[in-house]
Amino acid sequence: MNTLEAFNQALFLNINATPATPTWQIQTAVLIADGGIYMVPLLLMGLWLWGNEKQRDLAVRACVVAMLALGINQLIGLAWPHPRPIMIGLGHTFLQHARDSSFPSDHVTILWCIALTLLSGQARRLGLLTLLGGFAVAWARVFVGVHFPLDMVGAVAVAFAACASVAPLWRLGGTMVMHVAVVLYRKLFAWPIALGWLRP
Repeated sequence: MNTLEAFNQALFLNINATPATPTWQIQTAVLIADGGIYMVPLLLMGLWLWGNEKQRDLAVRACVVAMLALGINQLIGLAWPHPRPIMIGLGHTFLQHARDSSFPSDHVTILWCIALTLLSGQARRLGLLTLLGGFAVAWARVFVGVHFPLDMVGAVAVAFAACASVAPLWRLGGTMVMHVAVVLYRKLFAWPIALGWLRP
């Protein structure tokens, strides 16, 4: 075992809950680890359905960044499959999860992609809120035993790479993408828009 992997496992054991951990702490962590990701679709739908032009642009760009990042994660998992703690009998696991590659964490990758996109678009409050959610989910997923700490470091690195890759492309083609998205939205949601329930 190399030094980095030994450090990764030692840090995991310091964070990971045990059967002696109070039940309320484990239940709270499971809720955050499993449910924290749902803040993303709620946030993006809110930005699109009731936001202004700039907020809609950020919502769509954030989706593009997250999809690119998830694609990168899949390639990393294929090239370098890293077992989850339960797959090597390390620590304690309190959340059911598929026994696939742990590195990087998809949940944290998505949250950081959204946060970085919002922060780069001057939506600081929402960006910071999402960033805090990302930190909470990262801690919780290690605490309940489904990820190693370095899975979170990898997720952050992928999110930064995806954001940096999309930024110049969005400057070139973002306007066209948004035009198509708005036209489709206005056709599909013409009725609730006409009733004033949604922003046109």
